[in-house]
Amino acid sequence: MLLQRFIENGRIATVLLMSLIVAACSSSGPARAPDSGTSAGTGEVIDGEQAGPLIPPQVQTLYEQAAASMAAGDYVDAELRFKEFLLQYPQYPGAHVNLAIIHATNENDAATRSALDAALALDPNHPAALNQLGMLLRRNGNFLEAEAAYLKAVTVNPDYALAHYNLGVLNELYLQRLDLALQHFETYQRVVGEDKQVEKWITDLRRRVAASQRTANVAD
Repeated sequence: MLLQRFIENGRIATVLLMSLIVAACSSSGPARAPDSGTSAGTGEVIDGEQAGPLIPPQVQTLYEQAAASMAAGDYVDAELRFKEFLLQYPQYPGAHVNLAIIHATNENDAATRSALDAALALDPNHPAALNQLGMLLRRNGNFLEAEAAYLKAVTVNPDYALAHYNLGVLNELYLQRLDLALQHFETYQRVVGEDKQVEKWITDLRRRVAASQRTANVAD
């Protein structure tokens, strides 16, 4: 039981780290975090190019300043700047997603959901919004709804590595579907390249899936 709790806490801590470190959504998947050691450090700050419709040049600087503050960990300043941006240009879902990430960091679930609802009202297929929605639902114990949000994100963008990672965590620790967890961790690894921590999890899952299959064959 203690071992299971230790594994669960490690997976969740990595998910939280992944949601806070800068990676442009225009990439094929989350970027390697520069100081993450062996963890699967990736994350989302939605840049101006991926915020939605083309941002007018006169407000591009404001968006970039907000994103820079968020990347630096100054969430108070970032929140103020994103809100200022949205007062002028409320039709950009990426700004709402960034606010949702900030609210999630502050453990304000109601504000997180409100920001995500605003983003998804503008773009129901926004992968980052769907991924963040999945994380919120998972934190609140709504595992099947979380799975649906993650799956929609990877349907929209099959190489969205962060959602595959979260599906791996969800299937392994909460839904006890080891074969599906393995598939999503392998997809994550294929997209981002070598990740030593996730590679260890993949090795362990392969062993456990094989053992489960042997047990099933004996039972038959």
